[in-house]
Amino acid sequence: MLAEIVQNAKHLVVFTGAGMSTESGLPDFRSADKGLWTTEQKSYLSSTDALNNHLEDFIAFYRERVLGVSEYKPNKGHLILADWEARGLLKGIITQNVDGFHGMAGNKKIAELHGTLQKLHCQQCGKTYSSREYLHGIYKCNCGGTLRPSIVLFGEMLPSEAFLLAEDAAIQSDVFIVLGSSLNVSPANQLPLLANETGSKLIIINKERTEYDHLADLVLHESIGKVLNEIDKELSGNR
Repeated sequence: MLAEIVQNAKHLVVFTGAGMSTESGLPDFRSADKGLWTTEQKSYLSSTDALNNHLEDFIAFYRERVLGVSEYKPNKGHLILADWEARGLLKGIITQNVDGFHGMAGNKKIAELHGTLQKLHCQQCGKTYSSREYLHGIYKCNCGGTLRPSIVLFGEMLPSEAFLLAEDAAIQSDVFIVLGSSLNVSPANQLPLLANETGSKLIIINKERTEYDHLADLVLHESIGKVLNEIDKELSGNR
């Protein structure tokens, strides 16, 4: 049934959360038992206050995060979504994830709501750099400004361009699939509601229950990769 919904969709949009990344082996950001910092420290070091007042600790934390992301790669689910876009089945991806794996897999139409760890930019002049500069011990721009990850920190607004793109995608969608999000982070969690309210079929695939399950046309508490692989096999058989 889900393969048929995907195949017949005129404007399929996918919304991805942490569950998409953890299937690549990437630890959940909030996991307290992994890494060098407690959950409380991670929250503080992901804030504008840490950037402005504890820069050395901020850089050490994000250097570790960049290094962590570099040890993993897009999983089969990412590659399937990239293939769907190339085939015209998928019109866009909205993601809460900052690992950049959708772009690495080959997707082009991506609204990265929380930015990406794949890039840095200068606090002073805005020039962009690869995040690998952190791995090489480079933390300053040519202008002398501080290089920071191009992600949304606690205390900052979501990038307006990405959010407007995501809102437009949600409104235009006729099928909106949530993959691996608990849907409890605002304002991103308003996008599935927007899609639902404007007439889109809402499908939620997440291992745990979400507060929007009762609104969905279909809910699957299963592995994302397993479900996408099964859909893709059905679609391939129908070519």
